[in-house]
Amino acid sequence: MRFENTVVIVTGAGSGIGKEVAGAYAMQGAKVVLADRHEEKGAAAAASLRQDGYEAMFVHCDVRSEEAILTLMEAAVTEYGQIDVLINNAGYGIWKSPYELTVDEWDDVMNTNVRSCFLGTRIAAKYMKNNKNGGSVVNISSTRATMSEPNSEAYAASKGAIISLSHAMALSLSSEHIRVNSISPGWIETGEYEQLRPEDHSQHPSGRVGKPSDIARACLYLTDPENDFITAENLVVDGGMSRKMIYQP
Repeated sequence: MRFENTVVIVTGAGSGIGKEVAGAYAMQGAKVVLADRHEEKGAAAAASLRQDGYEAMFVHCDVRSEEAILTLMEAAVTEYGQIDVLINNAGYGIWKSPYELTVDEWDDVMNTNVRSCFLGTRIAAKYMKNNKNGGSVVNISSTRATMSEPNSEAYAASKGAIISLSHAMALSLSSEHIRVNSISPGWIETGEYEQLRPEDHSQHPSGRVGKPSDIARACLYLTDPENDFITAENLVVDGGMSRKMIYQP
């Protein structure tokens, strides 16, 4: 119960990685605030945790809106009295030719993925700085920050920006004992894991495709108060794939 009496906010917590992260903190004793713009999924995820005996609440939040993020933080403090950990997980991508990608689509990806991390961290920090031990933020980036496929410009740019933003804010907030790190997941299967092919697993040096639980454990590690020497870091969790040289025959 490493996170007992700790208040944790997770955005994009209605499904996938965010849902797994929220559950991992709950099982470690945290009071978890699940945020998502998909109200039905988010509310169901929080209800499931409460049914299992954990403390959890859902707040509807579209992270593209500063007002919505302010409301999220205020709701967490009103309910639980403080904010200790923030996991900025909400995000999405558009795979579209750079000739066809519209300015509005570009802006929407950047606002959802990057601006939300900045606003969320800044607003949460105003509460965290009043804590005896400060606080901890993890922003979810991607290995696509440093490697790409065609037609992924908006997503790649947003994920690269998240890494830069994270180390910049880590320095800006360090005097208030607030740590900021990022995680770059590789292939994390959020669908039917058992449907993956042997070749999907074998191409990873780790011998398998990643699971949301791999990212959840990374979040627990980075935000553990005993790991207060780790800040401004980007942790790659990809089974070694981004270190693998691939030659075409």
